[in-house]
Order: sequence, then structure tokens, then C-alpha cells
Amino acid sequence: MSFIFKSIDHIQLAAPKGSEAVARIFFGEVLGFQEIEKPETLRKNGGVWFQFNNYQIHIGIEEPFAPAKKAHPAFEVENLEALKMHLTNNEVSFIGDTDLPGANRIYVHDPFGNRIEILEWI
Repeated sequence: MSFIFKSIDHIQLAAPKGSEAVARIFFGEVLGFQEIEKPETLRKNGGVWFQFNNYQIHIGIEEPFAPAKKAHPAFEVENLEALKMHLTNNEVSFIGDTDLPGANRIYVHDPFGNRIEILEWI
């Protein structure tokens, strides 16, 4: 082939109209992602963008809104136990899962019902 895929540029999750403040609390304050400015030409669409390391999470507005219940991003973390305590302290529930060999993982749902996998390879 004459082309190659280089990396994932960003992941987009959907949210209902007017939910940017809630997204800022969950993704910015609870998960600790840095909010980044959207390009001027896309601001009219609503939503909010975040970044950690070289990865971007775009929270886009979708009407009518329906959360992604099966399709999901998966984030690798270091020290999953500390994150679980942090989530508990912030009243964010999670579901533990041991079905993936070689990994400890949990599932959380963002405030809009989108499923997010968080795992630590052991």
C-alpha cells in the first residue's frame, strides 16, 4: 500500500446539548484532562475538547442524543488502584472486570452514559 496509519488523532464522545459544564467537571476536574481550545470555525457546534499526553478527547454535541453503551474508548493508566480511590472519592461509580488476561480493568460511564474502559496491564 502507498499509505500508512500513523496514530489515533482523537476520540469523540457524544453529549447532549448544553452539557459542556458537566463535561468540564468530569473530564477536566475528575479525570484531570486539560481542556484545549476548539478551532474558531467549530465553536458554533458546541462541545468541548480535552487532551492528555498526545491524545485528544472531543466531546461533541449530538441531538437527539444517545450514549455509546458498547462502543468505547479504552485508556491505559498507571496505578489503577489509586484511580479507583480517586473515582470513589469523587462519587464516580465503576464496574470491575477481570476477563481480559494480563490486565486489571474497570468501566466507568461519563455523566452522559458513554462507556469508558480504563485498564492497567500487569
